[in-house]
Amino acid sequence: MVSTGLGRFPIQRNSLREQIAGALREEMMAGRLAAGSNFTVKEIAELYGVSATPAREAMVDLAAQGLLRTEHHRGFTVPVLGWSDFLEIFEARALLTDSAFRQLATRASGYDWSRLPSLRRRADAAARAARTGQLDVLVGCDRRFWQELSLFLENRRIADYLDWLRVQSWMFAAPYLRARENLAGVSWARHGELVDLIEARDLPGVRTLVNDSNLATVRLLAALTGEPLESVSVLPLLTGEPASGPLPQPRSLLPSPYGPLGR
Repeated sequence: MVSTGLGRFPIQRNSLREQIAGALREEMMAGRLAAGSNFTVKEIAELYGVSATPAREAMVDLAAQGLLRTEHHRGFTVPVLGWSDFLEIFEARALLTDSAFRQLATRASGYDWSRLPSLRRRADAAARAARTGQLDVLVGCDRRFWQELSLFLENRRIADYLDWLRVQSWMFAAPYLRARENLAGVSWARHGELVDLIEARDLPGVRTLVNDSNLATVRLLAALTGEPLESVSVLPLLTGEPASGPLPQPRSLLPSPYGPLGR
């Protein structure tokens, strides 16, 4: 059944499909709609006071993105993500952000610097939420900050993929964070410093601090889940240390039957 914590975001009558999808996405990112939760189109339509059509369209959209699973005769279910799923999500995010920011210095075109004040406002909001431990606020503020920052890459496909990975990262992390009594100062809050480096055109510094953000994230989640930090394959990239040890044995190149979100 649908969690009673849903429905706190008002739904606008324009673009109902997108509005409902966005509201459900926020609920999953914040852990208010828990992994394993099952619900039907009828329940979501009644919850938000809309007809079945936009509710179904929104849920189908989220399922197509891998953020919901369809259950035969049971509606839709929020996927349960394990540590191995998170490692795949995190590795993709870390490798892509590092590579993308490395390439910024070689781009011929320039960023629209008139957007810098907007980026700074988003940085201030995200950092404030992280320092005060407001998880419900942080998930949205953090996502919007990184969405704005990704505009520097001037590649919409990369930006959209990074956003998809960040949504899944929050879906995995939120339940562990919500289980803590006090979240003040727990999450990474150096968003403002990152904007300072961008304004100074310090691209090596930007890349270093982006990696620092990823490193802080994976260290925190390894501690919260009790999983070994050594299982993170991209750790040398984030710490600046050279990789060591033998190469792993090759795995099967057959596609996974479980899709992008794992089992």
